[in-house]
Amino acid sequence: MTGLPLTLLPQTDADLPAIERLNERAFGPGRYARSAYRLREGVAPDASLSFVAWVGTFLAGANHMTPILCGETPALLLGPLTVDPAFRSAGIGEALVTRSLEAARAAGHTLVLLVGDLPYYGRMGFQPVPESQLTFCGPVDPERLLYCELVDGAFAGVSGTVTKAYFD
Repeated sequence: MTGLPLTLLPQTDADLPAIERLNERAFGPGRYARSAYRLREGVAPDASLSFVAWVGTFLAGANHMTPILCGETPALLLGPLTVDPAFRSAGIGEALVTRSLEAARAAGHTLVLLVGDLPYYGRMGFQPVPESQLTFCGPVDPERLLYCELVDGAFAGVSGTVTKAYFD
């Protein structure tokens, strides 16, 4: 990693073109076929909970937090979490996730869901969704469906289908 300082800032509309270019470099056009991307279509991420990571004047990473419903329970979907390949393994992704979780907790949210790798996200408090407790809106490896309680007990009794949500 460079000696330049890492700066985490809330996402702004001005960041969106650079974030899209970063996602294209990291994930390619096939990303739109993924179930989590389809769940985000037409729903704006919450910019106050979505952050960008700058190293100097270079956008090194970004993540989104998008409102969803888990059955009848409001929640947030974290992702995509994207870090420029030149800055991977430098702690930027973990810093972005941690910042978003802190902001979501402070804003009164109680539950976050994502599709990702448990060895990575587990260190940030994510756990696997118990089998058959939630149905995702499209195909997803059930071992990669993870949740994080921002308030103890927030996942107790949550069940149903994960769907788009439009709430403030």
